[in-house]
Formats: sequence, C-alpha cells, structure tokens
Amino acid sequence: MGVTTIEGVVENGQIRLPAVVRLPERTKVYVVIPDVEMQPVAYIGSPRLVHPEQAVDFIKEVIEEPSDDDL
Repeated sequence: MGVTTIEGVVENGQIRLPAVVRLPERTKVYVVIPDVEMQPVAYIGSPRLVHPEQAVDFIKEVIEEPSDDDL
C-alpha cells in the first residue's frame, strides 16, 4: 500500500484539500490530526427492541395524583 501525504484544512466542518488535488470518488483516506486535543463526545444510545412487536409492552399511562394543596 502506497501512502501520499496531503495537507488540508477544516472549514465549516469539511476537510478542504488544495485545489490541485483531485481524488477519485470513494477513495479511502486516513486523517491524521497533529497537535490538536480532541474533546470527548458523549454518546447516548437509544434502546432497540430485538422484537419490535413487543413495543406494546412499553406503552406508558399517565396517572395524575391529587394535589396536596390542602395540607
């Protein structure tokens, strides 16, 4: 596997390479970021049911309790 190094910059969340660089569509690239400390990003996953038909078992019912204003 040959390796070519090209310097680019991030602008508006996109990696911008020099105009003279033309890469074919779907080219696999690797990004190496020097001297930048990454902030960890929290990932909060959503639960998934193995059997979606079981979703009816999780229907919530809202029950209002009487207020305790009289206390």
